[in-house]
Amino acid sequence: MPEFDTSHVKNIVLLGHAGCGKTTLAECMLYEAGIITRRGSIAERNTTGDYHELEQERGNSIFSKLMHTKWRGYKINIIDTPGYDDFVGEVISALRVADTGVMLLNSVMGVEVGTDIIWEYTEKFKTPMIFAVNKLDDDNADFDKTVREAKSHFGSKVVVVQYPLQTGAGFHEIIDVLRMTMYKFKDTGGKPEKLPIPDEEKAKAEELHKELVEAIASNDENLMEKYFDKGELSEDEMKAGLKKAMINHDLFPLFCLSAERNMGSGRLMGFIDNVCPSANEMPSQTTKAGDKLACEANGPACIFIYKTTSEPHVGELSYFKVYSGTVKSGMELENETTNVTEKLSQLFLVEGNKRTPISELVAGDIGATLKLKNTHTNNTLHARGKNYELHPIEFPSPNMTVAIEPTKKGEEEKLSQALHQLREEDPTLIVEVSPELKQTLIHCQGDMHLAVAKWKIEHSHKVEVKFVKPRIPYRETIRKMADASYRHKKQSGGAGQFGEVYMRIEPWYEGLADPKDLNVRGRDTYELDWGGKLVFYNCIVGGAIDTRFLPSILKGVMEKMHNGPLTGSYARDIRVCVYDGKMHPVDSNDISFKIAGLQAFRQAFQQADPQLMEPIYKVEVLCPDDLTGSVMGDLQSRRAIVEGIDSEGHFQKVIARVPLAEMDGYSSSLRSITQGRAKFKSGFLEYAPVPFEIQRKLIDEHAKQAKEEYA
Repeated sequence: MPEFDTSHVKNIVLLGHAGCGKTTLAECMLYEAGIITRRGSIAERNTTGDYHELEQERGNSIFSKLMHTKWRGYKINIIDTPGYDDFVGEVISALRVADTGVMLLNSVMGVEVGTDIIWEYTEKFKTPMIFAVNKLDDDNADFDKTVREAKSHFGSKVVVVQYPLQTGAGFHEIIDVLRMTMYKFKDTGGKPEKLPIPDEEKAKAEELHKELVEAIASNDENLMEKYFDKGELSEDEMKAGLKKAMINHDLFPLFCLSAERNMGSGRLMGFIDNVCPSANEMPSQTTKAGDKLACEANGPACIFIYKTTSEPHVGELSYFKVYSGTVKSGMELENETTNVTEKLSQLFLVEGNKRTPISELVAGDIGATLKLKNTHTNNTLHARGKNYELHPIEFPSPNMTVAIEPTKKGEEEKLSQALHQLREEDPTLIVEVSPELKQTLIHCQGDMHLAVAKWKIEHSHKVEVKFVKPRIPYRETIRKMADASYRHKKQSGGAGQFGEVYMRIEPWYEGLADPKDLNVRGRDTYELDWGGKLVFYNCIVGGAIDTRFLPSILKGVMEKMHNGPLTGSYARDIRVCVYDGKMHPVDSNDISFKIAGLQAFRQAFQQADPQLMEPIYKVEVLCPDDLTGSVMGDLQSRRAIVEGIDSEGHFQKVIARVPLAEMDGYSSSLRSITQGRAKFKSGFLEYAPVPFEIQRKLIDEHAKQAKEEYA
């Protein structure tokens, strides 16, 4: 029998901006539950959560960590997450399987940008949320300001359950308006003394208690009637009402903490096991087929893989949540995505970097297993014949792209294997081998994300790499009509080569009328793989060129559009009309007309006012109000056009159109000018003309490079 049944398993995820104290709080919770006998610290690099060499080196969390405590008859699974937006994939995957989120707010900084971005995902998942104001022992702590910001940003659903008697070095007492009790801590923290609320605080505590009761009652008609009848709710009624409101995402209780001094974590854990929902109290999962999957231990086995890691000398470790049934070691389950039967040869409880073998896990619990053959993050495994497939985690699009190459020749294959493994572990990192740019590209969330990828490749896979600036996928087009002809003639003994082509090219756009001065015999439209179109007209009269040679002319045109005349970039949105030419009864063949078509197109292109187009990205930067000017100034130095500024809570969102060519290094630049207090996201918007001076420079550089390669 499992040690805990489904109703006694709670899954929480610790969330918040970098530096708010999540890992330290997790350490307190493990210590209070007796899982560890000594609290580690970030400074001493010995916390249970941040065990990875890279995290200890950098002093912050990079990967989500699964831990657990046993507290008053409950098992609390804790997932500690990183605070930097570069590692948002770790946060989203943890939110996917958690049943309650604990959002830590730094009482010195208030609601920070990282908090705001994470909140978007908690809203999407409708995760029940607790706020915990941390670092109240700091001399610059401002509890009231933090609460005001939380209410301003997240709404009146934020309700105060606790407030500090004082902040700063004198922070020792927390007044709890749910229990109407004051907790007094020793300097060393730990278990507090329970005392009556001081007389001078009673009025404030009673007012906050009333606000809490009214907020709870307003979300439940039965409780509202009881409140009207009695003018009060019992503690048990308040807890029941809070649980219901949290499940419905209607209330977010707020607590007080000093994780550094271990003050308040025990009460928070008590609230988690008393009030926060178990998995079987949350709405049932809906499969992709629309079926409801109840979280019951006696149901059919079904697990969801939310995270995959690779460990040296061990292999892949798959983290999963049991959404239905009871899974046991040795059990065989079917992968709905890959149709492979997987054997769960071993099951583990995980405590940071420690794994404890276990024989079974019940619905609602979280664990890990080793060496699944063909199962990846986002896959569903289920009992035979059930065909369950749970909705996958949707990861955000990348914000940054670099090209990567090994520093030593001949290690391309090793690098390819390393990148494949990285992609397996981190779905937010996308690897692309670009035939257009002739580079291997890494698309990621930012420079810190990139630094971690580089560290893994070099330390885990022993391949030294370097990042280089990715080439820009320019496009070439034309702005006016031009005619050109080309005769290809070659005689070298025996059969020769001959083909002559007369061609008109012009800019193409939707609704462009057929040429009136040409006799249109046929028209084909080609959707180009790289965007835009090529429209090819047959306007030959009198059999000047046999129709069997037209595909060869088209092939020549298409070849040059693959390698545009200006910079070798793809060409697009052009209409080509072949209207005359000559052929030889013996020497004309496909290769002759392909060459003639290519050269005629090249010459016409150069005469048709050619225009280089560059990719423009929409960039949205979220930053505090006092940094808006610096952010805008930096964007404008990158040829950006600022389209507007919107307010989001107490943050400003700067919206701009920025050429991709100017986005190199933007992630690190933004972090530098804002001290990490701003975040951004970007996405392709359109192609726009390159300014004349830059176009001339790019054409000259391409010509010089081509000359060097030819030499």
